[in-house]
Amino acid sequence: MSKLIGLFLCCMAIASGAWGQKIKIDHSDKNLTFTGTEAIQNDAEYDSTGQLVLNGYISSYYAFYNDSVGHNDFVQLPTVAPYSNKFGLNIVQLGGVYTSDRFRGNFTFHWGDIPQSAWSAKYNFIQEANAGVRIMPRLWFDMGLFRTHIGLESIQPRENIASSIATTTYFEPYFLSGAKLTYRVSKKLALQANVFNSFNTFIETNRDKAIGLSAVITPNDRLSVTINTITCDESPDDFTRNQRRWYNNAYLIYRSEKFDLGAEYNFGMQQNTNLSDSTKMAYMNSALLALKYRLGKRVAIYAREEFFSDPDEILTGPIENSHHDLIGLDFVGETLGIEVKPIKNSYFRLEARTLRTKPNEDIFRIAHKATNHREEFMLTMGVWF
Repeated sequence: MSKLIGLFLCCMAIASGAWGQKIKIDHSDKNLTFTGTEAIQNDAEYDSTGQLVLNGYISSYYAFYNDSVGHNDFVQLPTVAPYSNKFGLNIVQLGGVYTSDRFRGNFTFHWGDIPQSAWSAKYNFIQEANAGVRIMPRLWFDMGLFRTHIGLESIQPRENIASSIATTTYFEPYFLSGAKLTYRVSKKLALQANVFNSFNTFIETNRDKAIGLSAVITPNDRLSVTINTITCDESPDDFTRNQRRWYNNAYLIYRSEKFDLGAEYNFGMQQNTNLSDSTKMAYMNSALLALKYRLGKRVAIYAREEFFSDPDEILTGPIENSHHDLIGLDFVGETLGIEVKPIKNSYFRLEARTLRTKPNEDIFRIAHKATNHREEFMLTMGVWF
C-alpha cells in the first residue's frame, strides 16, 4: 500500500507542473512498471559542463537537364537536384552537437532527394552520428558514422560555392564509418589518423580496412590547406588479384572581404585495374577551381571549372558507351551562377552548368540519341538555424 501511495503522489506532482525537479522514486520492485533491466543506473548522472546545441537546414530546388533521365527517374550523376523539370526538396536535416571538456558527440538526421539519390541504403536517414573523448590535451579519439573529410565540396549546398557538385566530388566518398585520432599541434596545424570500414560506405565490404592520414594547415585566418590520403582494397575477399587503391586529395580555401576561392586536386592509383592489361596499375586524376565574388553584402556571382579523368574505371566502375564498349570517363565542366542572401543564414541561387565527356564517351541521351554533353539549369533556396 505504501508503494501505491508513493506512486500516486509522484503522478500528482508531475500533473501539478513539477517538471525538471528531482523526485526520488523507489525502484526496488521492477514488476510494478516493467521498465526493463537496469544493471547500471545512469539516468541521474550528467556532466554539468556539457552543452547541447540543436540545428537544422532546409534546401529546396527546381532543376532542368536537357538529357533523358536515368535509373529511378534520376538524372545521370544524381546528388543535388536529382530530378529534372521538377520542384523538389534537396534535404531537410535536424541535428545536434554536444560538447564538454572531455567528451563530444554529434548527430544529423536527413530526408529528401539527396539522401534518396546518393546516400547509404543501410543508414539512409543518418547523415552522421559519432562520439569522441579527449585522451589528453589537444588529442581526441572519435568513433561512429562520419561525413567525409575528403574534398572541397560536401553534399550540403550551403557549404559549397556552387549548388551543384563537381564530378570529382561525385566520385569521392560521401560518408565513412570508423574511427579518427586527431591531434591539434598548434593553431596553425592539425593532424589526423583514421581507419574506416571501406571507401564510401558505412558497412564493411571485405576483411580490409581503409586507412588514412590528414593534415590541415591554417597559416592565417584567411587561408587553409588540407591534405588527405587514404588506402584500401575494395575487391572481394575471394578475388584472385588484390586491387589496392591509393587516393590522394589536396585542397585550399582562401577567403577575403570580396571573394572566396577554392581549389582541389586529386590523384589516385589502383593495382590490377588497367582496362587494357588487368595486371597493371591504373591511374586517375581530377581537379576543380571555384570562385565567388561579392558584388555587395547580399549579392554575389560565382564560377567553377572542373576536370575529371578516370580512364580505367577506378572510381566510376564499369561504364559502357552507346556501342557497349567498356570505357573510362573524362569530364570537363563549367558552372556560372548568382547568389542572393536575404539574411545571413540563407541563400537563393540561380545557376547554369555545361558538362562534357570525350566524343566516344557518349553517356548522355538527348532526343533518344547518344551524346557526350549536357546542359543544366538549377534554382535552389536554403535556410538554416
